[in-house]
Amino acid sequence: MENLIKPQVKNEWGQLREIIVGDASFAQVPTIGDKCLHCIDYAHLSDDEFKNRPSGEYLKKVLDETQKDLDEIERTLKSLGVKVHRPIATKFSEPIKTDNWEVDGYYNYCPRDTVLIINDKAIEVPMTLRHRSNEAERTLKPLFDQNHWVQAPRPKLLDSIYQREDLSIPTLLDGEPVFDAANVIKHNNDLLYLVSNTGNKDGAKWLEQYCKETFGEEYNVHTAEGVYAYIHIDTTFVFLREGLVLLNPSRVNWKNMPHFISKLDRIWAPEPFPTQVMEDWCPASPWLGMNILPINKDLVMVEEHQVLLMKELKKWGIESIPVKLSHARTLSGGPHCVTLDVVRDDN
Repeated sequence: MENLIKPQVKNEWGQLREIIVGDASFAQVPTIGDKCLHCIDYAHLSDDEFKNRPSGEYLKKVLDETQKDLDEIERTLKSLGVKVHRPIATKFSEPIKTDNWEVDGYYNYCPRDTVLIINDKAIEVPMTLRHRSNEAERTLKPLFDQNHWVQAPRPKLLDSIYQREDLSIPTLLDGEPVFDAANVIKHNNDLLYLVSNTGNKDGAKWLEQYCKETFGEEYNVHTAEGVYAYIHIDTTFVFLREGLVLLNPSRVNWKNMPHFISKLDRIWAPEPFPTQVMEDWCPASPWLGMNILPINKDLVMVEEHQVLLMKELKKWGIESIPVKLSHARTLSGGPHCVTLDVVRDDN
């Protein structure tokens, strides 16, 4: 029981005490290409292009180098006095079945995506991809004190909730609460929720209701809509300390900025350095460069090539620790994605 995680996180920048660092073992692109995968990760591809996409386990070189990078991040965090946990390795080629569909899995490279820490609760969220629907239960749940674990209602994820006919709107529709944990970031009592392909409005309503039932009037849920439709929030908005936010200038403007954000001090992220990527493997945007992990309000972990961003942050009194993530864009995860902070001081 002593080693089990008892989460406590109120914001993105309080002094980091405990964290989960992802694992690249057996990481793969799902081999079963259903409507869900097509609409969420590959909506821009035609049926033929989707059918011929690369799938299966990533190249051994990619996985070996990624695991080495993650292990080095673990060492760096430990040198800062942070307690580090790692997910339970599992084979993602095994089938995931319900009465309505059968798929195979993805990876646990990005623990940020599957569990949302709010205060002392670890919420297993109603994930968007069928292929990741049991990931938290298999790879993260055993790490936690179960008195703090909350399972959101599991969605059915029927074909009717996905669309790719109109790509000017999110490809994830309403009908039941569905969202990835990485659609939400925390600013003390304010939660910012991105409505996108990985988070619908029903999900925001469920989160608001859950917080009210669990914490009373402690939390306000703010939605960002019409900002960035693709996936997660942490290449668009990053809270750096109380009252200070890093923004993606290619997506956020004065017209679509949530009112809550307009009242904060703002840093507009400089153009990111486009790191290497395997273009055919559903690559992440170069803006993954602004996916950074605050250690505290004065120190952040940044992908090593993002020199312009580090210089900009320094103007605000924020120092950077450069870290290597050789295949961040190929596997779609920067320093924030590949970690999940589970214990922080309040400020």
